[in-house]
Amino acid sequence: MTVDTWAMRSYLTGPASLGAAALLLFLGTASPAVAADGKADRDFTIEDPRITESSGLAASSRHPGIYWTHNDSDDGPYVFAVDSRTGKTVATVRMRGVGEPRDVEAISIGPDGDIYVGDIGDNLNGSWDHVWIYRFPEPKELRDATVSATQYDVKYADGPRDAEALMVHPKTGRVYIASKNEDGGGLYEGPAELTTGATNTFRRVGEVPWVTDGAFSPDGRSLVLRSYFSARMYDFADGRLGDDRSVSAPFQRQAESVTYTADGSALMFGSEGEQSDVARVDVEGGDQGDGKASSGGSASGGGDGGDGVQGNAALGAVAVVGVAAVWFALKRRRRQG
Repeated sequence: MTVDTWAMRSYLTGPASLGAAALLLFLGTASPAVAADGKADRDFTIEDPRITESSGLAASSRHPGIYWTHNDSDDGPYVFAVDSRTGKTVATVRMRGVGEPRDVEAISIGPDGDIYVGDIGDNLNGSWDHVWIYRFPEPKELRDATVSATQYDVKYADGPRDAEALMVHPKTGRVYIASKNEDGGGLYEGPAELTTGATNTFRRVGEVPWVTDGAFSPDGRSLVLRSYFSARMYDFADGRLGDDRSVSAPFQRQAESVTYTADGSALMFGSEGEQSDVARVDVEGGDQGDGKASSGGSASGGGDGGDGVQGNAALGAVAVVGVAAVWFALKRRRRQG
């Protein structure tokens, strides 16, 4: 991923958010570890030392409590199945039949049970004339395996874009991508069916803010899009965005991913980094998308505007922008160098 201080300024809203974000950047995000009751779909920490840049998250449709994730760029064609009861990786899948991934940013599961992997990032600010989507059936057994994957070429009707969010609609199977831009991104709709042997053109159908990931509710009636410090839920019908509202999101040092639990009762928010945390936020009304969410016991949980962390707003603003600017500048230089 590539970010800048605009994103910080854009999504810090209010004294509490500024103070909380500053504290997290200085001290790191509190680790939720593993739920004491051992139940699935609770806060957990990704324990696998190979997973250092978890950039996408998708709840398994076949294996309860399992979440699929992947690293960002420079990791090869791999996805990992992580058990939310333990934080341990229970399967590593290598995709065969695809090229060398450039910047894998997102993962989603379609109504057919296939896993879709979005190699859609563009750290050169939208300079690649095409990106890729990889697709393979979710394995019936959780074990290390090599699977044959289908690769789709993708372009945008209005020119190259940087993107980190790919969402497959759980009813229609149509793929959507949300682009990322400091002036606001777009929601792009793919063709009714992806095809090989030709370029799949995605067309802009809506306007969205800066987005690092997104997820449809299991009933397909809501779409949640997250950024570094907030999340919004949109009504979704007939392939178009409707009314939107803020939902609770945890403060995470490098907020990268979001998915619904398989039953739609909660959102799971993930972050990059070694031993990164995944935090549960309950959604009232299950997967009906009423926009009401509450912190699900996460040590790092909180709402956007929240009242959990108090502090000096001016100091918080200086700290978050200053520290973030240095940290993100170094990350950008490393990626582009």
